[in-house]
Amino acid sequence: MKKLPRMALIAALYAAFTILPPFYAFAYGPIQIRVAEAFTVLPFLFPETIFGLTIGCFLANLLGQVGFLDIVFGTLITFLAALVTSKMKKAYLAPLPPVLFNSFGVSLYLAKLFQVPYFYSVFYIMIGELIACYGIGYPILKILLKRGIVRR
Repeated sequence: MKKLPRMALIAALYAAFTILPPFYAFAYGPIQIRVAEAFTVLPFLFPETIFGLTIGCFLANLLGQVGFLDIVFGTLITFLAALVTSKMKKAYLAPLPPVLFNSFGVSLYLAKLFQVPYFYSVFYIMIGELIACYGIGYPILKILLKRGIVRR
């Protein structure tokens, strides 16, 4: 019974931490730190958050300025990264799928859209993902684990 509210909360938080000021200013483009990506570690503990993250990402990309490619492929990449995160065996690996999927996947279309070299985009998105996922998300995950939250 807690799964639907948890899914909705994550969707709302992801969208809010992407589209609201001051987060919007640095959540889009070939150089980005999408703070909402910190939530992408949650499928490690709560598989239902896969859909919350996907919906939240869809809403954030729909309301962003990047357009169709980000709405479709950005959302798909978030879904795939969350799905793989839910399969990780160790907590310290939970942030890795979003870092890799977004760095290499999102850069495929952002490099073209913003006319920057592909590996330039990979590098800067990876830095942003490392900050969000390992710098913010992983400590949150460790706190939840320390509080006795177990994988479902």
